[in-house]
Amino acid sequence: MTLDDTAISTSAPQSRGLLLINTGPGKGKTTAALGTAMRAAGNGMRVLVLQFLKGSWDYGELHAAQLFGGDLVIRQMGRGFVKVGGAETDPEDQRLVDEAWTETCRAMQSGEWDMLVLDEINYTIGYGMLNAEAVAEALRTRPPLLHVILTGRNAHPSLVELADTVTEMREVKHAYSRGILAQRGIEF
Repeated sequence: MTLDDTAISTSAPQSRGLLLINTGPGKGKTTAALGTAMRAAGNGMRVLVLQFLKGSWDYGELHAAQLFGGDLVIRQMGRGFVKVGGAETDPEDQRLVDEAWTETCRAMQSGEWDMLVLDEINYTIGYGMLNAEAVAEALRTRPPLLHVILTGRNAHPSLVELADTVTEMREVKHAYSRGILAQRGIEF
């Protein structure tokens, strides 16, 4: 498939906000979403990234976002890994997810943002911390020009159906399986 001049136009008005999902067991879901967020900010759009589970860890993307001023904002809303080994949901993690969802709904309707990235929201749905239908309804009723990206493994089928674009990351090979630990600038 090739793209002609009518398929891509930088001067045509935006017709509607898109819903994108980055899912699957492979590496790169958040990285791809942040690349799209950076592209949007570079085009003058205001982008909010809400990280549902990531917490106080220091990631390189937090520093990079500062270079965009207020056009690319990342808010860590969680404490880090949850339900390790299938553990029961810690009430504090549930409270933080609830706060992240409240902030999502507020941001969605605020008119402040052109794009929202809901990082690792798919995990919270899969863990039963958020209701998939409530998320789908909020996405259906969002402002018509707002782009939204959802990340995390095991995207809920109702959200996949609702999405405009779904990308599934598939691991072919990973350094970690050969004993190479996470590298600054690559994994964080």
